[in-house]
Amino acid sequence: MGDEIKEHIQTVKQNVEAACRRAGRNPDEVTLIAVSKTKPLKMLLEAYEAGARDFGENKVQEILEKAPKMPPDARFHMIGHLQRNKVRQVIPHVRMIHSVDSVRLAEMIQQEALRIGKTVDILLEVNVAKEESKFGMFPEQVMENLDQIRLFPNIRICGLMTIAPFVENSEENRPIFQKLYQLYVDIKKKNIDNVTMNVLSMGMTGDYQVAVEEGATMIRVGTGIFGVR
Repeated sequence: MGDEIKEHIQTVKQNVEAACRRAGRNPDEVTLIAVSKTKPLKMLLEAYEAGARDFGENKVQEILEKAPKMPPDARFHMIGHLQRNKVRQVIPHVRMIHSVDSVRLAEMIQQEALRIGKTVDILLEVNVAKEESKFGMFPEQVMENLDQIRLFPNIRICGLMTIAPFVENSEENRPIFQKLYQLYVDIKKKNIDNVTMNVLSMGMTGDYQVAVEEGATMIRVGTGIFGVR
């Protein structure tokens, strides 16, 4: 399996490079997050051996189990819905929380970050397609929420994240990615204190190439690396 994971990672990287060429971007601007949710530690270590350093997990419990057993330079990203009562457990182990979808969640992150003397990097999760089954703030709520969250001294708002709809044809998600990119650029231009806006986390196995063409700086690829679970 190790060789397979290695080949998959190389394929994804080649696809990212091709997408960057089409968009006139530098491939170094794109970070690949290997979505390792539900995968055993052995597979994460194989991905690590193949060059992956950033791992995305949906559940706090999996981060707590895997993070301590991985090499020290492996970085974990919380990409799933984060319940407020799990914030305390997860904060010491993650590089970034991609899924901050409310001011109340941010408040809890601030409390815990302050308690342990840490600054936490977060992304605001935006439900661009307004799917009822998904978490995330609607695009028109982002500025209002951002204005409150940026006042928390132990939180850094680094950018935006979206989970686009599941589609057969990745082109269908292009407008979603364009909309999030536009919002990202608009916020960036405002030069707001405590808001860096240098991360745009969008695109998954089925549509990451389109996402890269539209400005993604982080793509979250699970099946494309680890195979179908």
